[in-house]
Amino acid sequence: QVLLEESGGGLVQAGGSLRLSCKVTGRPLSGHAMGWFRQGPGKEREFVAGISWGSHAYYSDFAKGRFTFSRDNAKNAGFLQMDNLQAEDTAVYSCAMLKGVVAPKVEDNYEYWGQGTQVTVSS
Repeated sequence: QVLLEESGGGLVQAGGSLRLSCKVTGRPLSGHAMGWFRQGPGKEREFVAGISWGSHAYYSDFAKGRFTFSRDNAKNAGFLQMDNLQAEDTAVYSCAMLKGVVAPKVEDNYEYWGQGTQVTVSS
């Protein structure tokens, strides 16, 4: 059974930082791409960032310059460093594993999902 578990969410003031972790169990992370999505209150889930199996990271426009996605295959985990957080970043953040070599910004292309971790930014 493949499980993804996020951690690191919490309450932070605007301008602050958080580091989210996504721990994978049940399958080696190496060779798989990952993604982070978020869903704010009253909003649809949206793509935040992705990382290829070769550690090439890419971001949505709102995340560029503020978020950094990294991975550690030895730890079977991915990490999302979020800096200069703003109130509009408040959301549940979920990590997921991509099925294969498919479009990473499409939710349906992800095979496994975590339950999510709440990030709340106070202004």
